[in-house]
Amino acid sequence: MSAARPSREALRREIAALLKDAGVEGAALDARLLLCAALGISDLDLMREPEAAVQPDAAEKARAFAARRAGGEPVSRITGTREFWGLSFELGAETLDPRPDSETLVDAALRHIAPRKAERLRLLDLGTGTGCLLLALLHELQNAEGAGVDVSPGAAAMAARNAVRLGLSERAFFCCGSWDDAFSARFDLLVSNPPYIPYKDIEGLAREVSRYDPHRALDGGQDGLDPYRRLFPRLPLRLAHGGIAVFEFGKGQEEALAALAETCGLTVLEIAADLAGTARVIVLQPR
Repeated sequence: MSAARPSREALRREIAALLKDAGVEGAALDARLLLCAALGISDLDLMREPEAAVQPDAAEKARAFAARRAGGEPVSRITGTREFWGLSFELGAETLDPRPDSETLVDAALRHIAPRKAERLRLLDLGTGTGCLLLALLHELQNAEGAGVDVSPGAAAMAARNAVRLGLSERAFFCCGSWDDAFSARFDLLVSNPPYIPYKDIEGLAREVSRYDPHRALDGGQDGLDPYRRLFPRLPLRLAHGGIAVFEFGKGQEEALAALAETCGLTVLEIAADLAGTARVIVLQPR
């Protein structure tokens, strides 16, 4: 006699209980996301037909997903996708997992560039990863075009695939390189979420970050500020007249970055806080 097939709802409860026992925060939400990904259904499908029977192979896949999450692997790494700025991005082993905090950068960039929104703006994203910053901006700035650069070939390739998935590939170009070394052009908007974690602090981060995000995309040197020391002095040469640069940074780094900007001939237009009220983004313009 074949084993009884669990219903979608029964399997969801089973996974939620497993995750809760493993100490996973948000176990109920993660259970729903993992179950839907394993079954290839939407959250609405789950709500409409909670008692639908789950085939054995699909149930096995859902339980395997749950075991990985219980071991600390983030949901986005398991499913291979993350939503950012209302858009769906694929991610891989060579890219950071886009986080809501980084939407603060997109919001600040759009506010400061708003008077020029209708222009054919040129954008540059340094350390592009999944391409989420550049592609979110291009999604909002319909006449703009941009380039994204990453030292990781896998990340640059992933960003290019995301551009195709989002229908933005005609206005987005991605390449592998070291920061802005490959460019002599000037840009209207430069954005970057560079590595800013002091290297000694990486192992102490949440396991979802320290074990699954690429350390090269986290390590900002002894104090976390090495990328800014490299990039800030170059901004007057990389920005067009009236251009701005928007950088994400780590907790407590704002004063050091404002001082660095001053020595590099940059004006701080704004230091913006994320939804938790933590200073997260600095907006700069050459004097």
